[in-house]
Amino acid sequence: MIAGPLPAAAESPARPPGPAALARRDRLPRKVLVGTMVSGYAVFTLPLEQRLQKMDEVVDAIAAQAGSDYPGKRLDLVVLPEAFLTRQGDSLAKQAVRLAEVEPRIAACARRHHCYLVVPMFLQEAEAPPRYSNAAVLVDREGRVAGIYRKVHPVAPQGSDVLEAGITPGRLFPVFDCDFGRVGIQICFDMMYTDGWQALADQGAEIVALASADPDVVHPAAYAMQHEYYVVSATPRDHAAVIGPLGIIEAQLSREDAVLVHQIDLSYALLHWDAVLEDGAALSRKFGNKVGYHYYRPADMGIFWSNDPATTIGQMIRSLGLSRSEERRVGKECRIGCRSRWSPYH
Repeated sequence: MIAGPLPAAAESPARPPGPAALARRDRLPRKVLVGTMVSGYAVFTLPLEQRLQKMDEVVDAIAAQAGSDYPGKRLDLVVLPEAFLTRQGDSLAKQAVRLAEVEPRIAACARRHHCYLVVPMFLQEAEAPPRYSNAAVLVDREGRVAGIYRKVHPVAPQGSDVLEAGITPGRLFPVFDCDFGRVGIQICFDMMYTDGWQALADQGAEIVALASADPDVVHPAAYAMQHEYYVVSATPRDHAAVIGPLGIIEAQLSREDAVLVHQIDLSYALLHWDAVLEDGAALSRKFGNKVGYHYYRPADMGIFWSNDPATTIGQMIRSLGLSRSEERRVGKECRIGCRSRWSPYH
């Protein structure tokens, strides 16, 4: 039989988004260093203590890479693959861990590098009778549990009505306030369903951490573009990726047992082609390295951000004479178009 749903109190409730303040492009730069990995499958053959040790090694490596690639900037968020902290065993009861068992080690790891960690595990819930969740625990820079996401869409093998050996589905899609922005979480097969991605967008998620066993980037890229947020995936094989709000992979990693660090800015603007913009060259001439962007000519779209702590990307864009109405929201208004449609002369 499939276990019944968790009582509402057992889920980490979503915090409602704060009151609308400045538009994203009119906020000062918010640089965020994110880290992820391709774990390989060997880690899933290890006992729990060695997996905890592997967690420490991975986050140490990501922090070292961050220090090398972005000297003087702190690491903000690390995402690990689905079920990273799980015991060996032939049943879910043997595989699952209690949060109290692993929380001290996770907390120490987060404090050591002063970063947020998304640590997935098969979680034995505290209440009786025993219930188990395919969960991802978010820990803050001080090692405190900031929230828990429980996979809403676990998988039933063909011909079976038992979800992942007895996992109880979660019921909520919480979004968590971090000091750099708002983070939602999805786990593997969740990526096949629209409800979670939509719920995270409705609550103002700016980054979605995708802890997965599946390297699919097609579905997460589509949701990233639709909802205009970043997706950071971690997987055991093929590749982990940072996908931007245009649905385009900004950085990816393919080598197993390797790590990736990538910087994003959450105060970005998405722009379609405009003659005045010159694919971003006009901004570069005027602001030099104070502006940054990725412009994708095959898509006639770009993502732009400010590197000047005193100036917003919105101010830079408007300095070219682009009006508010021309600062298009690509994902919601500009998915289909042509140069003639967007030319200021039409």
